[in-house]
Amino acid sequence: MAAEKTRLGLGAKDARPYKAARSRYDSVRLRLWGTYAAATGPNDAMNIARVERIVFAMGLALLTFWGVARLHRTLASRQAIAGFKTEVASMPAGGMSPTTDPILRSKVDFKLWSTNRIAAYEASLVQKKAQPLAILRVPRISLEVPVFDDTDELTLNRGVGRIRGTKRIGQLGNVGIAGHRDGFFRGLKDIALGDIVELDVAGSTTQYVIKQIQIVRPEDTSVLSPTSTATLTLVTCFPFYYVGSAPQRYIVTAVIQDSSQREQGQAGSRVPTARTSQTRRRKHDLN
Repeated sequence: MAAEKTRLGLGAKDARPYKAARSRYDSVRLRLWGTYAAATGPNDAMNIARVERIVFAMGLALLTFWGVARLHRTLASRQAIAGFKTEVASMPAGGMSPTTDPILRSKVDFKLWSTNRIAAYEASLVQKKAQPLAILRVPRISLEVPVFDDTDELTLNRGVGRIRGTKRIGQLGNVGIAGHRDGFFRGLKDIALGDIVELDVAGSTTQYVIKQIQIVRPEDTSVLSPTSTATLTLVTCFPFYYVGSAPQRYIVTAVIQDSSQREQGQAGSRVPTARTSQTRRRKHDLN
């Protein structure tokens, strides 16, 4: 072992130069540190300490913010789940309204409706006493709704409304009818080309056939432009289940049905257009 230490230069005799060199290194290092401390002074040392405290406080604040955000997300998720369960539990049995609509003389199907819209509809039964202009029906999706004049909130809670500025019901041209996407008009999401739309005015029923379904921006009012034929344009917000103010409009255009079209409709003939096929793909992507 002693021979090995001697071979490696670690003997007691040879360690003295190493210790001397290490002593000189420590001496130089201390002198350099003393020079730096003298140059910077106590104020800089205090500044460094202050920066360290600020950085620590910022890190602690960020950590606290992250914790609060995570807690809020968890609580919001639980609240949404609880709200959904409450909404499901409060739905009438079978999805039908508990009372008969005095105008339709039948119960309204609430299965697709939002809870808020159901409450607004029930309140409107007391507040809205005006008689409708007509009854709108789309048999394939089991839609039946009274059509009133105007589109104020109370009117659209009670039924659907004729859009002011479009033709009056019974006049030749384009009649615009608006409804809420979370109420009577939510069923329009399942509508298709060739479906029949009926408009019952004073016991006389006129049939229309759906020719076009499109999605447009709210500022695009061209869909309500005058037409040379009797036309119904149904308007609602889109997407149907969007949370907040919906960014688009869902437009269904139906044209009065002549005798030849009626025969085709009874035979179940539907001829989709390329534009409608594209619209259906957009509906699928957004829902």
